[in-house]
Amino acid sequence: MAKAQKILLIGGPGTGKSTIINRLEQMGYHCLSEISREIILTAQKEGTEQLFLTQPLRFSELLLEGRIKQHQKADQLAANYVFIDRGIPDITAYLDLARDKYPVLFDDANVEYKYDQVFILPIWEAIYISDNERYEDLEEAKKIQQQLIKTYTQLGYDLIEVPKSSVEQRVEFILTNTQTN
Repeated sequence: MAKAQKILLIGGPGTGKSTIINRLEQMGYHCLSEISREIILTAQKEGTEQLFLTQPLRFSELLLEGRIKQHQKADQLAANYVFIDRGIPDITAYLDLARDKYPVLFDDANVEYKYDQVFILPIWEAIYISDNERYEDLEEAKKIQQQLIKTYTQLGYDLIEVPKSSVEQRVEFILTNTQTN
């Protein structure tokens, strides 16, 4: 069997990525969830409230390691598609937005680990919610969105914007527009 196509969902905080991933998973598709919350919660248990804010490079290194493992896991799944919540280029997008310096291995990972298709979920004020792991306000989320678009576009990805609609309609849009090899 050929490797599963890696279908990536990106977008600023609070755009509905995890909700869509959860729905796709309920429908029986192979999905890989966002891992940053796991890293944040582990750091909080160890006494660091916001690892990205206090040690952005350490947070990003942990994230890179986890996302590379996800990419490799996707290659081993017996499926036509695997849907992934956020990708490796998200890391450099966030670091670039913060104007933090990082080792070349981050740029190398962006080139080495590719995705077959990228769907972007637009900022949508009506569904935006802040929580314990999402410290960004809506204005910051908008800046992140623009940086994500810039980063992925510079890497040569054609972004497919998912319309603002019900979860079911968004999932249907993604499934309808997922390319087959």
